[in-house]
Amino acid sequence: MKQIRIPALLLAGAMTLSLGSPARAAEEETAIVLSDAQITVDGQRASADPEAPVYTGAKIIYYRDGTDETYGEGTEAEKHSEAEAAGHTVLTITQPGTYRLSGELSAGQIAVDLGEEAKDDPAAVVTLILDNVDVKCTVAPALIFYNVYECDREFVAYDKDENPGYQSSPTVDTTAAGANVIIAAGSVNTFTGSHVARIYKEGTTKKLHKYDGAFYSKMSMNLSGDNGDDTGILNIIADNEGLDSELHLTLNGGTVNIEAQDDGINTNEDFVSVTTVNGGRLNVVGGLGSEGDGIDSNGYLVINGGTVCATANPQTGDGGIDADSPIVLNGGAVYATGSRNDTADSTSRQPYMELSFASTLPEGSLIQVKEESGETVMEMTAARAFQSLTLSGPNLALNAAYQLYVDGVLQCYSGNSFGMGHPGGGFGGGRPEGFEPPEGFEHGQRPEEMERSGFMPEGMEPPAGFDPARQPGASGFFGGQSQADGSGSTDFTLTETTKSFSGVCDSDASGKTRVSFTLEGPARSGRNTVIEAVRAITASVEIDPALVQVTVTDDPSEDYGASCLLSDGMEAVNGLLPDGDGNYILTVAVVSGTEGYTGATQLSFTVGALPFVDLREGDQGYDAVKTLYQKGVLKGTGADTFSPDMTVTRAQAVTALARLVNGEEAQTETFSDVEPGSWYAGYVAWAVEQGIVEGDGQGHFLPGETVTAEQLALMLGRLYEEEAPQPEFTGELTRIQLAQMLAAAE
Repeated sequence: MKQIRIPALLLAGAMTLSLGSPARAAEEETAIVLSDAQITVDGQRASADPEAPVYTGAKIIYYRDGTDETYGEGTEAEKHSEAEAAGHTVLTITQPGTYRLSGELSAGQIAVDLGEEAKDDPAAVVTLILDNVDVKCTVAPALIFYNVYECDREFVAYDKDENPGYQSSPTVDTTAAGANVIIAAGSVNTFTGSHVARIYKEGTTKKLHKYDGAFYSKMSMNLSGDNGDDTGILNIIADNEGLDSELHLTLNGGTVNIEAQDDGINTNEDFVSVTTVNGGRLNVVGGLGSEGDGIDSNGYLVINGGTVCATANPQTGDGGIDADSPIVLNGGAVYATGSRNDTADSTSRQPYMELSFASTLPEGSLIQVKEESGETVMEMTAARAFQSLTLSGPNLALNAAYQLYVDGVLQCYSGNSFGMGHPGGGFGGGRPEGFEPPEGFEHGQRPEEMERSGFMPEGMEPPAGFDPARQPGASGFFGGQSQADGSGSTDFTLTETTKSFSGVCDSDASGKTRVSFTLEGPARSGRNTVIEAVRAITASVEIDPALVQVTVTDDPSEDYGASCLLSDGMEAVNGLLPDGDGNYILTVAVVSGTEGYTGATQLSFTVGALPFVDLREGDQGYDAVKTLYQKGVLKGTGADTFSPDMTVTRAQAVTALARLVNGEEAQTETFSDVEPGSWYAGYVAWAVEQGIVEGDGQGHFLPGETVTAEQLALMLGRLYEEEAPQPEFTGELTRIQLAQMLAAAE
């Protein structure tokens, strides 16, 4: 049996951490030997009786040809004939136990189905030991777990209609999962599979079947090495997605290689699924077709150990790592490439470095991260073109400056985690024409003045490294670092707040002529405005437009990434501009590897009303905040932060209520703890006049005390002279809940 060659990232000196899988106790095994001629179970011909623990003869589930749109959502390419489906042998396991598989099926499927009641039965556990097995299926997954025990009992119990906002946590224990796969030490196993497009329940558009991956489980699944031995290999080759679970997926060990036309790995319960890597070696090549991520979790992605190499389609805005909930990097070695990786979460326990290159780097690029001493701490050779790279490993440290080399050339960057640095003056030099600072922001404004204006609540300090006196276009704006010659910083310094670096390109050490770019026309920059059009981009030196790449990505990297060459025309450039609300970075750069020239220029801009990086379109409460922000009722807590989970004080609550109804500031001496002239004093006086607040009965308003949802509901009732509304929330009120309650009451 041959081992497939996965064109994953090549590593040099990468440290592999493996938590491994718990030692597997000796237990009775059922030996299954696959063969096109005859399948045997413990040396006997497999039964054809569906009541047997293992049997052959079940009909394979596939998407039929000759059907119309009432059947499902499959395309013509996803339809298969009855004859093709009938040519497959389905081996079905119907009883709990441990099964050792070996042999080959050139047209077949391994299915595990313990019955519909199995998900509630802790004993409904099946462990498959893959010991040199090769299965090919052209109409459906090559391996599928239909019904086994689902270990996440909280998920099983929750009602999507009753609790649509349900979310899991990034920590999930799948030890008791009913779907388990062990890769036998020293074995090579290959599953080449297809998928089943969505098939409707008859007479409806509800899902009856939909299995996107070649190696698939409807329940939470564990995949492990053999008693901590990771020498066993599992190859998954997919015509759509590769390794999929409809809930959680935990990888504990072994070597797993995946080639997929779409996502390499996908766990698909929105904001619930947790993909966890604890050990082993994972090589994922996703997006070999028209699109696709390396690892795509619709919930969380947590990497605690092992070595993860994940690549994505290099042109379609996909990433080697992608998740709808936070990506948490706690350990192991991570090398992820794509055109746009999702950003990792700040709760990650292991340092990481996120690099957004100014232009696409070609296949074969050698990436090296070096300490100031010159010692290489991380290194990789890219097997595919990419523009976004995430690195994490035990050798990276915070508060340390690193140098980045591409093919031996020292790199520099233009911006980092705080926003765009614009070394050298940004577009055209100095302050870009039409720049508008965030609403409520004035250059040189002191924190206490921000607090009074509502830009920043009481006690909120500006972000580390933020100096409002600095002009956009000045070196280091929002914490950027720059060289004296304006070429950008070559010190990639990781700190608690700085992990991401953008506009990465060859530094002046390359000896190339540095090119800067100027944006002309009605475009404007700034986190409170929208780029409306791009009429022309000009370079500081004459250069072929085919050697200039234009890229737009969201900031922080989550949902959007697109690029084109300047030679594609201004219509193509304008087509890069996004429609969705959010903060974005526009990068114009010399194409990587261009002989004699280097350089990149970047610009930040916002689409929509909200300049907040911590509140995005689609988030709960987003529409409420947008409505109130546009009306001036609520503002941010920083230049680009809303702080949705921050609690609300009584002073902030009455200020928001006054703004909601255009209440006029007044004067009062009712409360001894309300300082005359403070930013909230006039609104407290207004609230007293309106009979909205009464204080504690002892002459105190308690302005800094946290307000509860119940107290705000009482205030709203008094404001509108009606019965207090029943709050949806309880306990201490957060800023996002404040927005939702105010928007609902308006």
